[in-house]
Amino acid sequence: EMSEMSERSKQNVAHGLAWSFYAGYLKIVLPRVKKSMEEFSRANPNLPACRKTWKLHILVPLSCDIYDDLEKADSNIQYVTELTETTLARAGIKKRVYKHSLYAITDEENQLWHCAVEYATPLQTLYAMSQDECAAFSREERLEQAKLFYRTLEEILRGSKECADTYRLIAYEEPEEAETHFLSREIVWHLRQEHHEEISVLEQSHPPSPSTALDSAELNLQISVSDLPQPLRSEGF
Repeated sequence: EMSEMSERSKQNVAHGLAWSFYAGYLKIVLPRVKKSMEEFSRANPNLPACRKTWKLHILVPLSCDIYDDLEKADSNIQYVTELTETTLARAGIKKRVYKHSLYAITDEENQLWHCAVEYATPLQTLYAMSQDECAAFSREERLEQAKLFYRTLEEILRGSKECADTYRLIAYEEPEEAETHFLSREIVWHLRQEHHEEISVLEQSHPPSPSTALDSAELNLQISVSDLPQPLRSEGF
């Protein structure tokens, strides 16, 4: 009886998709991301290295609207190269390949930020279900399922020791009026947060002298919060 109620309300859809995404993909690739980024950094010493951004940045648009080509989604996002691939035997498939794309993100000051970024692919399933009459999946239900998918995935990853500090979930709601560079600004906001996290760690390890230390107010002035998109918080759903 409980199972039938769950089926009718579709409460198990997002939950199952989140677990499948984690167990069938993220748990496999995330522990290898830092090594791939480190190899790229060694091969490209001319590019600035921020170890806190050596993660897989996973885009979670709550609209479930996903671009297959990120460069078409936002011209400030440019493909750079493929990171070192991982090849495994998986579910009867010999030499299955897992790999990530590295992108250069241009911010409003024309500064380049490099990161591995991709969409959470199960959202394509939610979108397809909302377009298929057989699924009887409304737009409102799709939005609720996208939120549930994000919360579930966040909880799963938070409890995964092997995936710790290897990812960043970027959940967002697109503005009603189209903005040309909304996505790149959203990604850069998170990259800046990670960059400041690294600076904080370095400062704690090597406290600067009083004459050169910046207080928190000065640091905050370096980024205008009003000009940047605000990240979603799961507790707000």
